[in-house]
Amino acid sequence: MTKNKKIIVSGLKPSGTLHIGNYLGVIKKAIELQNENKYKCFYFIADYHSLTVNFDPKEKEKEIFNMVVDTLALGINPSKSIFFIQSHILEHANLAWIFNNLVSTGRLSNMIEYKEKIQEGHNPNAGLFDYPVLMAADILLYNADFVPVGEDQLQHLELTRDIARAFNARFGKTFKEPKEILTKIPRVMSLNNPNKKMSKTLPGGCLYICDSEEIIKQKIKTAVTDSESTIGYDPENRPAISNLVLIFSEFGGLTPNQVVEKFKNKGYFEFKKELAEVILNTLKPIQQKRKELLKNKKDVIKILNQGDKKASEIAKINFQKIKDKIGLI
Repeated sequence: MTKNKKIIVSGLKPSGTLHIGNYLGVIKKAIELQNENKYKCFYFIADYHSLTVNFDPKEKEKEIFNMVVDTLALGINPSKSIFFIQSHILEHANLAWIFNNLVSTGRLSNMIEYKEKIQEGHNPNAGLFDYPVLMAADILLYNADFVPVGEDQLQHLELTRDIARAFNARFGKTFKEPKEILTKIPRVMSLNNPNKKMSKTLPGGCLYICDSEEIIKQKIKTAVTDSESTIGYDPENRPAISNLVLIFSEFGGLTPNQVVEKFKNKGYFEFKKELAEVILNTLKPIQQKRKELLKNKKDVIKILNQGDKKASEIAKINFQKIKDKIGLI
């Protein structure tokens, strides 16, 4: 890796089984960026971020390991990217504490995602409140140039830039102000409720990466459409069929308009049948690789240890520079 490469940083939160919304929303873009020779990529499992809601410790351990396996199976390549676990690099939390002194509680209380979580009934704990500051530390610790995010994370990234500016103004130029790389696809919606984002909280409308062929075909078959008889793409007026067209376009390598043209004189039955096949063509080799990784836990741990070591070496050097700036010995 050369010094003139731009730095990409992205975290993946282990909060349940990965579904196609996770894949199309962030991971697919992360893989594309990794394969471009102009970037140096830091990808991590954001296990600290997943602690802000109630969890079972035994299940949490499985979730973290399964997220590692899923991420590798989907195509994150540890020989091209630095792949590690967030909590293994102590500088993430240490830097977040320093950044806490640069952010007002009023600013954090106005974060949209925090308000949404509280409205959903989540415990308003300090971790949930301070989540964006830890996210800023995740990004700035590696001096990121770009962060691949969905539109729902733009407010957090703006806070990250504000923290960088505040630190630079007070202690001297230290951090770059990272820019977003927006994921191409809008939110993938539930297969049985196009007004809600695809989520494990709506399992019937959620297509998981590890779902069997039979389950995938059944979920696509029963996915809601609308009362019209044609395949169309109009997210505002026809959200259900538009969501399916969008999924087809991403898995099939076509634009939504090309998908509509492809099925111009065909009905929902034919469209859904081919949609299931397009999805399966992508997921089958991923599922096979996933099975192989699950059988070789030692190899997975070895990959993580190597990534942790690389990330730790860089984090230690960068964090020492930050400590020097603010007068810590």
